Amino acid sequence: MWKVAVIEGDGIGPEVISATVNVINAINDIYKLPIELEFLEAGLGAYKKYGTNLPKQSMDKLFDSDCALKGPTTSLEGFGTELGVPVKIRKMFNLYANIRPFKPLPRSSSLAKLDVLIVRENTEGSYSGLEYRVSDQVAFGIRITTRSAAEKIFKVAFSMAEKRKKKVTLAHKANVLKATDGLYKEVFLNEARRHPEVLAEDAHVDALAHWLILKPEFYDVIVTENLYGDIISDEAAALVGGLGLAASANLGDKYAMFEPVHGSAPDIAGKGISNPVAAMLSFKMMLEWMGYPEVAWALESAINQTLTEGEKLTPDMGGSGKTEDIEKKVISNLQKNLHNIG
Repeated sequence: MWKVAVIEGDGIGPEVISATVNVINAINDIYKLPIELEFLEAGLGAYKKYGTNLPKQSMDKLFDSDCALKGPTTSLEGFGTELGVPVKIRKMFNLYANIRPFKPLPRSSSLAKLDVLIVRENTEGSYSGLEYRVSDQVAFGIRITTRSAAEKIFKVAFSMAEKRKKKVTLAHKANVLKATDGLYKEVFLNEARRHPEVLAEDAHVDALAHWLILKPEFYDVIVTENLYGDIISDEAAALVGGLGLAASANLGDKYAMFEPVHGSAPDIAGKGISNPVAAMLSFKMMLEWMGYPEVAWALESAINQTLTEGEKLTPDMGGSGKTEDIEKKVISNLQKNLHNIG
């Protein structure tokens, strides 16, 4: 039995996760998968209720689960506030690899023929949370880069490149950040020597951001540190139709968390118009991680059918439909496609 911890999150989180949970229940009915869902509180609502965004009882449920499906959670801003929920969970389980695939989907407002996989180091860099105020005039942060973390993320990137087009690009700024990004580049080049069949290149992250727009077909697997990966992935999402379509996986050696890339979008929360596709595709990545590639394929096919048919799509995709319209259509297409699973 797979025990999945479910975090609905804030803003539009409960809407997109509810739609995804209904899809999960339909998949369990159709394919009889041993998946059990356990709901827990985390995020802004938990903070208002318990004074922390990830209370102990929620952490206990996470440690008792095999993986997590997480909706967007609002992180408090301002010096002295606690780390956001995703950062906490990544640190708790050492989820060092953030995997974000980007390719155009049917009916998306794609601006480019982009098909890239961004592999982002998830535990260090500028997101280490080591920031300090010396005075009301000076603040500084510590940017952590370790050889061990770099070696782990590059092994993941090259492994995935071997299964794709055998090309991987390191995004860095070693010309300026000579110690931290310099170490990254050194470890990258060492790993590249172990994979002579993979074309390994490196690029300054600002130049890569430029060429990702002009020549997106030039890239396949992009590997980078925490902050760069966060920014580049939002750029990539814009090129393939928006954050409402962007899924992600946070992988460690023994645990994984799956979540849509987009935020909590409080401006449209409660209106029932949020796009659940990113959350559903995140669950599709979970199915692959669990070892159910055929069911993952069936879900992705049902989503693509739904978008191709174009009935009642959400406003971010140019439609006037509701979240539940996409949910119902995906479930209907899953049921129609039952005979395609061998």
